[in-house]
Amino acid sequence: MNRRFFLNLSVAAGAAAVTTPAFAGGHGRIASFKGVNNHVTTGRVEIVKENGGYVIHLLDDFTFDGAPDPKIALGNNGYDKSTLMGLLKKNKGASSYQVPAGINPDDFNEVWVWCEKFSVGLGVAKF
Repeated sequence: MNRRFFLNLSVAAGAAAVTTPAFAGGHGRIASFKGVNNHVTTGRVEIVKENGGYVIHLLDDFTFDGAPDPKIALGNNGYDKSTLMGLLKKNKGASSYQVPAGINPDDFNEVWVWCEKFSVGLGVAKF
């Protein structure tokens, strides 16, 4: 084997990594937040199947600049009120939210931080 072989192998492995779905440790789907409506929302979120249901995990790197009445919900190219999971527990760091029974997160492509009081998005993570 020569140096060209390893270089080509390295490039091919990198291309495969870019085209595969994002999974965190093989547990579930993972995405990164982006702030909306002039809010700063960053960090990653993971959706995992646990104990026969689904859980949304905001990971350790999650940060949110704050707003009244922020809640966690799912969306499919837009926020879906029927998926509300309750108030955001904290503006920085890890927290978890149980997906309501009967809702399959595979039917959605987004996790939202949503201000229900003013009906406005604060952050969205698209899968």
